[in-house]
Amino acid sequence: MKKLVDSTVRLIRVGTQIYAKKLSFFGVFVFVFFCLVMILGTFDLLPETPPIPVSSGTAIALATGVSTKIVTGELPVKIRIPTINLMAIIANPTTTDTEVLDRELLSGAVRYPTSAKLGETGNVVLFGHSSYLPIVGNQAYKTFNGIQKLVIGDVITVYSSNMTYTYQVRNVTKESANDAFVSLQISGRALTLATCDSFGAKTDRFVVIADFVESHAISS
Repeated sequence: MKKLVDSTVRLIRVGTQIYAKKLSFFGVFVFVFFCLVMILGTFDLLPETPPIPVSSGTAIALATGVSTKIVTGELPVKIRIPTINLMAIIANPTTTDTEVLDRELLSGAVRYPTSAKLGETGNVVLFGHSSYLPIVGNQAYKTFNGIQKLVIGDVITVYSSNMTYTYQVRNVTKESANDAFVSLQISGRALTLATCDSFGAKTDRFVVIADFVESHAISS
C-alpha cells in the first residue's frame, strides 16, 4: 500500500511540475514552429494552395473590374433606305488606292477602308455614285440617288452577314469636294453617306450623317 501511495504522490508531483511549466513549453513550441515555417518558406518547401477548378464555360472577372469582352466589327454588305426606295450592295476594299475604289463603285456602294466597321465605335463611311441622266447603262451610277431628299429622323438600315444595324438621319448637307471633310474618329457610333461622280472628280456632293440606334440578329 505504501508503495502505491508513494507512486501516486510522485505522479502528482510530476503532473504539477508539468502543469506549472506548460506556458513555457507552449512558448517554446510556437517559437520552434515559426522557425520551421520560415526555413521551409526560404527553400520553397511549403505546400501550395490547390487551384480552384473552373469549368470551360465559366467567366473569370479580373481584379481590376475591367471587362475583357472584345468587340469585333462586322463588314457591311447591304444598305436599305425605305423612304427613298434605295437598296444597294456594299463592297469592302482593303486599300485606299483610287483606281481600286473607283472600280468597286461600278458595282454599288463602297465602305471607305479606314473607316469604322459595323458595331465599332467610330464613323462608318459609305460612298456611292449618283446620276440623274435620263439614260444610264450601269445602274451602279445611281446607287445613292435621292439621299439628298432624306430628312432628320429617316431610318437607314445597314446589313452585315449576320446582323442588321439601324441608324437615324441627323443631318443632310451639300458640300464642295474641295471643302468636304468626313471625320473618321468620333466618340460614338455614326454612319456617313456621300455621293460622288468618282473618287478623283472635284464636284459638289451630298453628305448624310446618321446616328446608331440599335442592332439585332437577322432572323433565319
